[in-house]
Amino acid sequence: MAPERERGVWGSKIAFILAASGSAIGLGNIWRFPMITGKSGGAIFVFIYILAVVLIGFTVLLGEITIGRFSQKNPVGAFKFIKPGTKWSLVGYLGVLTGIFILSYYAVIAGWTLGYFVKFLTGSFRGEITTDITNRIFSQFTSSPITVLIYFFVIIGITTYIISRGVKGGIERWSKILMPVLFILIILLAIRAITLPGAEKGLLFYLKPDFSKLSGKILLFAIGQAFFSLSLGMGTMITYGSYISKRDNLVTSAGWVAFSDTLIALLAGFIIFPTLFAIPGISPGEGAGLVFKVLPLVFSKLPGGIIFGALFFLLLTIAALTSTISLLEVPVAYLVDEKNWTRTQAASLTGLITFLLGIPSALSTGANSFLTKINFLGWIDFLFGNISLAIGALFICIFIGWIWGVKNASKEVEKGNPQFKIKKLWAFSVRFLSPIAVLIILIFIKTIVG
Repeated sequence: MAPERERGVWGSKIAFILAASGSAIGLGNIWRFPMITGKSGGAIFVFIYILAVVLIGFTVLLGEITIGRFSQKNPVGAFKFIKPGTKWSLVGYLGVLTGIFILSYYAVIAGWTLGYFVKFLTGSFRGEITTDITNRIFSQFTSSPITVLIYFFVIIGITTYIISRGVKGGIERWSKILMPVLFILIILLAIRAITLPGAEKGLLFYLKPDFSKLSGKILLFAIGQAFFSLSLGMGTMITYGSYISKRDNLVTSAGWVAFSDTLIALLAGFIIFPTLFAIPGISPGEGAGLVFKVLPLVFSKLPGGIIFGALFFLLLTIAALTSTISLLEVPVAYLVDEKNWTRTQAASLTGLITFLLGIPSALSTGANSFLTKINFLGWIDFLFGNISLAIGALFICIFIGWIWGVKNASKEVEKGNPQFKIKKLWAFSVRFLSPIAVLIILIFIKTIVG
């Protein structure tokens, strides 16, 4: 097993929390969470979502970083180290593959957010804006192959550069820059949103639960969102956990990551819903077009809306980047640990492969008729961003609970937390509650993703 000094280690506990929070915080928090909340009854969904994060999401998160710190290896190496000569390393390989494919389309959408930031800065949404105009702008943007590929390439390029700089010089350094900026931006935007005329209606929809709306579908959506939001099931947290010092408290580290991820999602709601309700006739359940079609229209009609809109899409871009960094780190860590590649070589190759794999996704929203017709990006998202993640998380729960064993896992947790007061609750959740919840997600996955 390579010493910490040879493969990298976080400079401090806060460095891990910022980096892991950045991995979890992404478009799923600021785009998907408000979208699903709007379609699922508002505050009642938020209430169930928070419960799901506490009872299920935290359990798997703590399990993954425990595997990582114990082994001090990437997902493939971790399973080989704990259970050598078995097929469990296939779960690690699944994580590496999942990370590459998710990054291949996630960076495309991240490119859209960067493109819309530029559009707001250059005045594309000034003047009299209508729904037809915002729809046309989005269609023209996504159907231009050169435009989408350039922005996609920029995101991959930035991500590759940061990862090539290493754990401390790359991931940690940029997490310390990007995450505070993200927090400041989202707080400023939330303050601006809740002070808009008519914001009270949006806050009421978002904060006052109507328990008569509670249904099995809302429960399913909440569990699914809590699980997908925390970047679980693809080995990211195993990889990040492998850089944690043996002295650090894993329980509080995982707790802070889950808290930060949930906080950003909740703050995103404080931006979206007061803003939507400030303009009559806009529905909170607009769906996938909410960010790129509806919000630009809303921003254009608000005082100072152009600046508001530019800052919002800058926020989305930063959130996306903190996630793309972690996605690329998984395959890079595999090549560095298992194949003895240099970090620069590994980052460059995986960055190039990811870009090539992502070209069909970039062209599947209007730039290529065949890829658009079969909804290539949607299918890749469904296979890797939903099914593959859930399968990975299910096997990780089974591995910790029944193969490696909660007794062995707990010993690792206790190295930085001798008390581990929630050990029995965590053991029950990782052995029974979490795998059952993930299995339910897999069975009804088509319902969750629509």
